Amino acid sequence: MMKKTLLNTLLSSLILYTSVSLAADAIKPNVTILATGGTIAGSSKSNLDTTDYKAGSLGINVLINAVPEINDVAIVKGEQISNTISGNISSEILLNLSKRVNHLLNEGKQQGVVITHGTDTIEETAFFLELTTQNKQPIVIVGAMRPATAISADGPMNLLESVVLAADKKAENRGVMVVLNDRIGSAFYTTKANSTTPDAFKSYEPGYLGVFVSGKPKFYYTPAQPVDRTFFDVSKVDKLPNVEIIYAYQDQTPAMLHAAINNGAKGIIVAGSGNGNVSSNMEEAIKQLSDKGIPVVMATRTGSGYVSSKSFAIGSGFLNPQKSRILLQLALATGANLKQISNYFDSQR
Repeated sequence: MMKKTLLNTLLSSLILYTSVSLAADAIKPNVTILATGGTIAGSSKSNLDTTDYKAGSLGINVLINAVPEINDVAIVKGEQISNTISGNISSEILLNLSKRVNHLLNEGKQQGVVITHGTDTIEETAFFLELTTQNKQPIVIVGAMRPATAISADGPMNLLESVVLAADKKAENRGVMVVLNDRIGSAFYTTKANSTTPDAFKSYEPGYLGVFVSGKPKFYYTPAQPVDRTFFDVSKVDKLPNVEIIYAYQDQTPAMLHAAINNGAKGIIVAGSGNGNVSSNMEEAIKQLSDKGIPVVMATRTGSGYVSSKSFAIGSGFLNPQKSRILLQLALATGANLKQISNYFDSQR
């Protein structure tokens, strides 16, 4: 009799524990992590190595399992979109990523989505997603400056904070966000400003959206989107056109400009000096391309600042060269003409 009573008590306790656990899981939001590779998934034989490591060598489940605290925040699942260095992120990967994000969030089952990414081109992917998604749920892109095997690796905390942010309803309607080093930045304005330090990312004049304090997001502002944000529907796009970036310098000839066009470039971004300036030779060559209907956008090599339109080319506004390239690719991929492209860049100001 006593054994039967004890068995019933244990069974009841187990049922109660299971019910409580299931109830707790039911309260937790769903967050999907889409992995693309990068330093956050990098490894090396030496835990002192922070430069000569292999990026994109660890799978997403390894990254998730390394941070068990994630399971206290959300019900998380991981998907491997790619596993490579961020310089290898192709137009196909970008399009697949955007379509997957849209599918997940349009289903209505996910509170948010996190993308792990290499930091070298993280701002380009973030900006691409900003222009090709229009969901209220948080979309967070995260990376690391040190590989997972390094002493004081920054990836685990960055990943945890990105999941916390994606799971937070206060993060809704803020556009695509970039999380690194306890800071929350806008995909529009966050840029990599240092090659190796953990505090590598900046958001110059516009500033950050918020910060993390003890693992919790603290926002500076109420939810808002960048002014005149453009949306491109890429659901039927399977490849982005080739757009090249050319760096300006003293006494420059148009040789690289002509080479880019001859090798199939459908548009050109020029990282000009100052307010998007170039040599007289370059200016004349750019004008000739514009007259032929080939879009040339003038940005600045300075790292920040506004670039106004010229008589011979389109100005990038506040967009840096790499983000200008993304916008021009999307405009061309969706059939925009020169006038429409100019209007797209005008709307970014």
